[in-house]
Amino acid sequence: MRVLVVGSGGREHALAWAIAASPLVDALYCAPGNAGIAEEAECVAIGATDIAGLVGFCRRERIDFVVVGPEAPLVSGLVDALEGEGIPAFGPSAAAAALEGSKAYAKDLCMRAGIPTAAYRRFRDPAAAKAFIATHGAPIVVKADGLAGGKGVTVAADLDTAYQAVDTALVERRFGAAGLDIVVEDCLTGEEASFFALVDGKNALPLATAQDYKRVGEGDTGPNTGGMGACSPAPCLTPAVEGTVMERIVLPAVAAMGREGRPFKGVLYAGLMLTQAEPMLLEFNVRLGDPEAQVLMMRLMSDLLPALIAVRDGVLKSVDLRWHAEHALCVVMAAKGYPDEPQRGSEIRGLDLAARAPKVKIFHAGTCSDGERLLADGGRVLGVTALGQDLAAARDRAYAAVDHIDWPVGFCRRDIGRRARP
Repeated sequence: MRVLVVGSGGREHALAWAIAASPLVDALYCAPGNAGIAEEAECVAIGATDIAGLVGFCRRERIDFVVVGPEAPLVSGLVDALEGEGIPAFGPSAAAAALEGSKAYAKDLCMRAGIPTAAYRRFRDPAAAKAFIATHGAPIVVKADGLAGGKGVTVAADLDTAYQAVDTALVERRFGAAGLDIVVEDCLTGEEASFFALVDGKNALPLATAQDYKRVGEGDTGPNTGGMGACSPAPCLTPAVEGTVMERIVLPAVAAMGREGRPFKGVLYAGLMLTQAEPMLLEFNVRLGDPEAQVLMMRLMSDLLPALIAVRDGVLKSVDLRWHAEHALCVVMAAKGYPDEPQRGSEIRGLDLAARAPKVKIFHAGTCSDGERLLADGGRVLGVTALGQDLAAARDRAYAAVDHIDWPVGFCRRDIGRRARP
């Protein structure tokens, strides 16, 4: 098969790495890819949201199957465009991707389907939003409705922070069209976790569990990021909790999307808060997480590609995925200034030595090549990932590899996996 992976981050590197191992693959491409993905696939200079360019490439190169990694092209309708041209693709339609593309739609669907989530209100008027916040009090959460590059959510500990979040979206228009509407919701407390399931429109198959670390600073301090590390399995997601999440959140969502004429096919990612009462949904995403994809792909024993094809074809019941019993841990190395204004263009050395260790894989998230030099080209730049017989062994391997990397402009958290996050 001739396969195209769409995207350029750590998630797409992990997907390309896993797909490249399939005996079904004759040729693997990635658009646009990065310096690390180039080791697994032939990278082509087409942006992930260039729908016409991607469709044209698939026609010219006779692509048999497309795997779409990031959310933006899914929300923009890339899968619809590919399927409309007879090109099979993995991922939800634009209508189904609204689960991530509109937080307000997702919250409304939860209410209709009885899915446990925080109480919320929707606003377009900043004065009305602030009046509600003043009455409700803090802590409170303010979210831009649409895709905002991971920067549209504010967990406000005080009223002034919440008011500023309202102004950022509705007055300053910092998020453009993504912030024309906002969702203001209760602040849930408990432990966060990530739950992933493959969905073929009717059936759902849970993947291995994972947990990520969102805050930029050690001890879960500082602003939220796209993720500074992850581990799998997640200690907090016991079999009993997994069963509850499937019964109360994932399967009701799949059924509701079918009833509403938006059958969901792809990866359904439920961001959870494990409260004292029950698991509750923070938000839905419509793709694998990053860096959760890195730890999941490290633990996956089965051939990934047939599973993705089965999702697209609606025959997920035929899939049985197997996972390594070992634990996986990913440490994200980011460029100074992240998550605000990361420094780009610095040289990274020592990756060959770091990757030489057994059971270690370095996934690239934001890199490019300049001749023989490897340069940072993003905020989150590397995902140093390792397997171990337990979480401590995986952590030790990952940080030993980090210590071999010569990149003065880079930084990472040193506490990934040292405890379950509160």
